[in-house]
Amino acid sequence: MTILRQPTRAGVRDAAEKIARILPPTPLFVAEIRGIAVAFKAESLQPVGAFKIRGAWHRLTAIPDQIRARGVVAFSSGNHAQGVAWAARRLGIAATIVMPSDAPRTKRDATLALGAEVVAYDRATESREAIAARLAKARGATLVPSFDDPWIIEGQGSAGIEAHAQMAALGLGSPSRIIVPCGGGGLAAGVALAVKDAAITVVEPEGWDDMRRSLEASW
Repeated sequence: MTILRQPTRAGVRDAAEKIARILPPTPLFVAEIRGIAVAFKAESLQPVGAFKIRGAWHRLTAIPDQIRARGVVAFSSGNHAQGVAWAARRLGIAATIVMPSDAPRTKRDATLALGAEVVAYDRATESREAIAARLAKARGATLVPSFDDPWIIEGQGSAGIEAHAQMAALGLGSPSRIIVPCGGGGLAAGVALAVKDAAITVVEPEGWDDMRRSLEASW
């Protein structure tokens, strides 16, 4: 029987320590809204413009040396693609990214510029997960999902560790509520592990609330 690894708070702390060795903390901006201090974590200032670099770095550094030579395969429309490509280039790992043919050109070009191979697919007729799984199996490569992976979740949670420390340094204490964009849920899950005493509110754009609809359909 295979026992699946679960993300843990200890893993989030480990990810935060690893990331702190290579990247400075992203800024924390504070504004007062209706008399309440609200802090904003500027993950858009990461080298790839998004928090995805955190999970990618934590995941790829966890791959044993003898397996790294086989490369990694990921699937993404852009941010995770760039995070994996950035980490892979720094670690000397070959990276292949499965991207939709209609992905933003700027993100595709940025992924290529980071040295990754890009495999295009038609999102209307093909499954990126299936394509990536076939490529990883054929090459013996490590598959790096964009959110449903314990290392990815822990890596994204490092943003919560950083924000908590920054708020404490500013004399703001621990956050009571954290607003997190939904996406696939990796960031929300990681932050929930990182800052266990805070209420977590996960948000989606109106009209693009597929997670809410999926949950409602399952009730």
